[in-house]
Amino acid sequence: MSGSLVLTVSVLYLGLLFAVAQFVDSRAETNRPLTRNPYIYTLSIAVFCTSWTFYGSVGLAANRGLDFLPIYLGPTFVFVLWSMVWVKIVRICKVHRITSIADFIASRYGKRAGLGGLVTIIAVVGTMPYISLQLKSIATSFRILVGSSETVLLNAPSDPIFFIDTTLIIALALALFAILFGTRHIDASEHHEGLVAAIAFESVVKLIAFLAVGFFVTFGVYNGFSDLFSKAANQGLEQLFTVNADSDYKLWMTMTLLSMAAIICLPRQFYITAVENPDEASLRKTTWLFPLYLLVINIFVLPIALAGRLAFDGTTADADMFMLTVPLFHNQGVLALIAFVGGLSAATSMVIVAAIALSTMVCNDLIMPLLLRSKSLNINKNDDLTGLLLTIRRVSILLVLILGYVYYLIASESYSLVTIGLVSFAAAAQFVPAIIGGIFWKGASYRGALTGLALGFIMWLYTLLLPSFAQSGWLPISFIDQGPWGIAMLKPYALFGMEGFDRLTHALFWSMLVNIGAYWIVSLSSQQTAIERIQGTLFVDVFGHTEDERDSRYWRGSATIADLQQLVGRFVGGQRVAAAFDGYLRDRGLTVRRNQSADAAMLDFAEKMLAGAIGSATARVMMGSVVKGEIVGLDEVYRIVDETSQVIEYSHRLEQKSLELEQATAQLRNANERLKELDSLKDHFLSMVSHELRTPLTSLRAFGEILVDNPEVSLEERTQFLNVIIKESRRLTRLIDQLLDLARMEAGQMDWSFDQVDMGATIREALAALEGLIQENDVDVSVRQHDQLPLVLADHDQLIQVMINLVSNAITFCDKAAGKIDVSVTTEEDVLLVTVSDNGKGIPEDMTQDIFEKFHQSVSTGEDKPQGSGLGLAICREIVTFMGGEIWVTNQPASGAEFAFTIPRADRGKEQLSAE
Repeated sequence: MSGSLVLTVSVLYLGLLFAVAQFVDSRAETNRPLTRNPYIYTLSIAVFCTSWTFYGSVGLAANRGLDFLPIYLGPTFVFVLWSMVWVKIVRICKVHRITSIADFIASRYGKRAGLGGLVTIIAVVGTMPYISLQLKSIATSFRILVGSSETVLLNAPSDPIFFIDTTLIIALALALFAILFGTRHIDASEHHEGLVAAIAFESVVKLIAFLAVGFFVTFGVYNGFSDLFSKAANQGLEQLFTVNADSDYKLWMTMTLLSMAAIICLPRQFYITAVENPDEASLRKTTWLFPLYLLVINIFVLPIALAGRLAFDGTTADADMFMLTVPLFHNQGVLALIAFVGGLSAATSMVIVAAIALSTMVCNDLIMPLLLRSKSLNINKNDDLTGLLLTIRRVSILLVLILGYVYYLIASESYSLVTIGLVSFAAAAQFVPAIIGGIFWKGASYRGALTGLALGFIMWLYTLLLPSFAQSGWLPISFIDQGPWGIAMLKPYALFGMEGFDRLTHALFWSMLVNIGAYWIVSLSSQQTAIERIQGTLFVDVFGHTEDERDSRYWRGSATIADLQQLVGRFVGGQRVAAAFDGYLRDRGLTVRRNQSADAAMLDFAEKMLAGAIGSATARVMMGSVVKGEIVGLDEVYRIVDETSQVIEYSHRLEQKSLELEQATAQLRNANERLKELDSLKDHFLSMVSHELRTPLTSLRAFGEILVDNPEVSLEERTQFLNVIIKESRRLTRLIDQLLDLARMEAGQMDWSFDQVDMGATIREALAALEGLIQENDVDVSVRQHDQLPLVLADHDQLIQVMINLVSNAITFCDKAAGKIDVSVTTEEDVLLVTVSDNGKGIPEDMTQDIFEKFHQSVSTGEDKPQGSGLGLAICREIVTFMGGEIWVTNQPASGAEFAFTIPRADRGKEQLSAE
């Protein structure tokens, strides 16, 4: 393919990016922004999918199968399961006008410029391999696309076009784009609408290009997924799409943890997700939109990898470039050109955002603190420093791209795209303890964060970056094989004799061990300063602080409003600052003179505005230079924070105690009423028990005395009296047994034996036991039930007792002349419904609620008290309730009463128990 054609397409594509960014920026200037919606925001976060995803994932899948998945599982876990971390980070960034990850960490640990500078150095050095990865992918894809067919197969570089290194040209073009659309505003915390739109546009382009190649391979070259996978299996490639026992699960875990850290801690990801976030609602929708994007863009990774292996079997073709070489192999030049544009978009989006994020960090946290402290330069006397700030950022962008190009020339040819990317991921992971610990642990200190970051970075340099220079020939290879100075214990891939791990897992283990260990130990052993305590509280409890009540009260000084306006104007611009101050005063309904002293709230407003331009650490220093005073002293600040916390906590405690006291009072009142009711019931119960026991005892005593006092009583009368004594004794025994059973049930001491019980058989047993009583009273008993009743979960003996009590009760109260009792069993969803109805007079309406109480019997005025203890129905209620059912009584429309109860079905009992 013509080199001039490919170069022209590349230039036109970059020009299209310029046009998109310019159009969106012009809309934003007229207060009609196009990027304030969750879909464009999500597409901008997809800058995570760089040329590593576009080319490297296919190459990794072609060589190691499913090992590419952990790179995308980690971000998915963060957004789906741990999105609260991003929500908290975004809230902190908006409240404190954070401009970068270095600004975030420096602001959390006391707004110390030294810590921000260290973070910046780590970020720049750690990102260089990643930028070189993008430049390598662009250079390699360009060479392949313009080369001959032999070049495609053998991956041999072609001659430069027009004797110019196209990689350098592309790097400079990307630097120009980043300068034009990333440094238009001096306030780095403001949204760059054009930039975000261009990145979102590139996410769409690379997705379409990837899907186009995937569809062609899967459905054009082959007849779908099944055909492709079956042909790959026939060629012995099934290990690439199967999980087996030989898989390196340690590497999977390492790559998953690294990708989880990267989606938060990569400077470009932090910048685009947190700093450029339009609102928290968009972030919440992104928690499912971004994982969906990752899923879609990875659907065809494995099919393209398999197609490449099948097409170039036995050759030395570079698997990283299968996205291009497979279409070219099948004579699809246009499709290959589309794929090239997709790879170009994937690489350029990352480079642009990374360059902007790093330039902001270099300016705010590295260069400006040094310049402001330099007495020889004396830039503090300059009235307008906005031009200097913009120049520093623009030069920083250019230097970042050049450093990435230098690393590309030095070391990138020795590694695959994935390997280079993982080196940068491991560097970004060093920020995890300082960020996660900083937003959840108030006790984390500046010294702990500084020590942990420094040691972790040194370990990363030693175990990953320096070995890459050795493999590229810039250091002796003996550094890897024998260790420095021949000390085997210091070999970078087997440090202190730790062998058996892959290089990445080995490096991550040692760097995180010293990083987290130092962060934790030093934080516990060091004393926090006042500002560290303040910032720790504001970050950890960010959701508890309103935007108007942050740390303004911690400034104590007498700077005038004019001084503040002049200071901020030097870095932000005079007109913009004047408008901002006027708006601040107007919103609060204040009318003040410019020479009037600024209160603490205005000092805080000025500091936050300044922080958006030069970072929080430098802003704190500059504010201290004009405020005639200082931040409140250590003891006073600690006292303010401590007293405020104590007052809030004490207030919460009082409120909680008040609620608890009210609840306790209500409970005591209810308990007192219940005690009165129970006392009344106790008296009634004792009275009833005494009466019920006295009746048989009186009969026993009377007939016994008759027999003793009248020995001449005839045999017939003696027999009659003895039968009465036996009958009353049985009645007394039955009454005592019922009382004991009821007491055991209410005390929970009854011995129960639950099993699957046949309800039909139980009813037949109960009626058989009552056969004599039924015949004696000449009662007609009918039973209605289904043939196949489900079993119930119950105590068999107690269930028979319920049926005996209900049927005997019905016999007692049915019509004396033509007694009729109906027993029915019906099946419901979870229970069996059993009813026992009679044709008696029914139950008075005022007694239906009390009929199941002890010694309550259904008797109307003028009627004789029925025989019985009045405990049968109370026992029935206890048994049925304990077995999980309900019991009730209703009067039938015609005559008589109907007692009904439910009992759980055995086939639904386990499901119900599980649900409970």
